[in-house]
Amino acid sequence: MRTLLGIGLGIALAAASALAQAQAQPVAGRDYQELSPARPVSTGERIEIIEFFYYGCPVCYEAQPHIARWLMGSGAGVAMLRVPAVFTESSESFARTFYTLGAMNQIARLHWPLYDNHHFDGKQLNVEKNVVEWVAGNGVDRARFTELWKSDEVKAQIEAAKKALDTYNVKGVPSFVIDGKYVTSAKMAGGVREMRRVVDYLAVRAAAERKK
Repeated sequence: MRTLLGIGLGIALAAASALAQAQAQPVAGRDYQELSPARPVSTGERIEIIEFFYYGCPVCYEAQPHIARWLMGSGAGVAMLRVPAVFTESSESFARTFYTLGAMNQIARLHWPLYDNHHFDGKQLNVEKNVVEWVAGNGVDRARFTELWKSDEVKAQIEAAKKALDTYNVKGVPSFVIDGKYVTSAKMAGGVREMRRVVDYLAVRAAAERKK
């Protein structure tokens, strides 16, 4: 009887281990989608990771610390590009702010505070007058920001961002495109932490595929 119980327990543990391993490796069509054909990349020898985001999205806000930690450990072989998802008038306002801050070399300094002040402090930074006051309060030239916010240069970047959603078949945010080959999102992966794990898996896979 003890022998039979031992065999049964061993089989159960082996099955549980196999299930855990199966769950650990992301599955195409469930945790991520493959892009066919693959889209061209713009980062040379580095693996291209595109983050599609929306400042008004609470899940994108939740994801930022996870993304930052992942980037710190990803090394010099990865290049992260950000593209604001433009679905609505509100998201277009945020996209204008993102590209304007980018033109003024302020993204590195104000990307996270914009998320934080909009969500945590309720400053409604999707409204033009509010965001103008906010950037001015953060040491950004008000007149130059307003000029760029309404410029043809920023308008062209917004149009390109809209087209990128179709190019990469992105349906929601936060979403990531890995090296022009794979798309994953918090929804597909089952959460923010799971999404980070899938991005890591696909980045490693894409790097290996480049060596073939």
